[in-house]
Amino acid sequence: MQKIRKPLILAGGGIAGVILIGLAVMFFSLRPVADGSRHVDFPVKAGSSLSSVSARLAEANLIHSQFFFKLYMRMTGKSNKLKFGVYDLHDGMSASKIAQALTSGKTKTISITIAEGLHNRQIGDIFAQKKFFASRDEFLQYAGKKSILDKYKIPAQTVEGYLFPDTYFLPQGYPKDKIIEHMIEHFFEKTKEVKNFPADPRKIHEMVILASIVEREAKLKEERALIAAVFHNRLRDSEPLESCATVQYLFEKPKARLFYKDLEVESPYNTYKVKGLPPGPIGSPGIAAINATVNPEKTDYKFFVLKGDDAHFFSKTFKEHNAAKKQYIGP
Repeated sequence: MQKIRKPLILAGGGIAGVILIGLAVMFFSLRPVADGSRHVDFPVKAGSSLSSVSARLAEANLIHSQFFFKLYMRMTGKSNKLKFGVYDLHDGMSASKIAQALTSGKTKTISITIAEGLHNRQIGDIFAQKKFFASRDEFLQYAGKKSILDKYKIPAQTVEGYLFPDTYFLPQGYPKDKIIEHMIEHFFEKTKEVKNFPADPRKIHEMVILASIVEREAKLKEERALIAAVFHNRLRDSEPLESCATVQYLFEKPKARLFYKDLEVESPYNTYKVKGLPPGPIGSPGIAAINATVNPEKTDYKFFVLKGDDAHFFSKTFKEHNAAKKQYIGP
């Protein structure tokens, strides 16, 4: 019996020794690779596997061993908890710190500022410059996705006007659909603040179209509700809106000044020639323009002309308007 026990004791000791050696190797492999002086923007794409992430960490010289990193992730229950985004990692982080970062969702974000009144072509250029979309055209393709339009009950061919102007902080690699949806959801969240905001999708769309025109026409905040009143009055009386802003929308770059020949262009967006609202918004209105459009001033004004100091002169009759044009623009 003693002869049998002795080998068993030795075998057990051998296994324990192997385990201890393995743990020591693992411990060494999980240590930082350097002193932390080298930072890396490390992207994790949505749906990335643990194997692919481990391989790229090793290639970036941020971990000692793919095998032990994956083993650690599995042992700690983190293997299926990787979150997409771009992470600020450095070579002084242990494997456990890297694992914690990649599963935290606390990604490096990029700020995107969308000013009031920008249309989708301009917004697309901004997102393309920030590398969220490959090009303006790709952005416009996503902005016209039927699945998104249907989800938010937008009765149009594009989400033009519903991409709420604000500063957004997004992780690089954020899904393209989600960028569009995030901005639309922000629109509906902000408009909850607006008194008398309509509930019917078609009424909302008409309001967004008009608000986008008010946004582009108003130079001063305090004039928005007056300008909105002018357009409401003209729509009520079946008169063309005659908005220069809708004509400017047709050009790749806005012109410093429109000439009479520009007002002759054939387009449903030329509100000098076509009565009623244009087919869609001409930009993304801010909350002040939306509020002014939903709650305009009560006035009989039907005309306005820019005076040259960003303020407008408002008139009730065509005669008054012509006199104002001579005074502020010239014969």
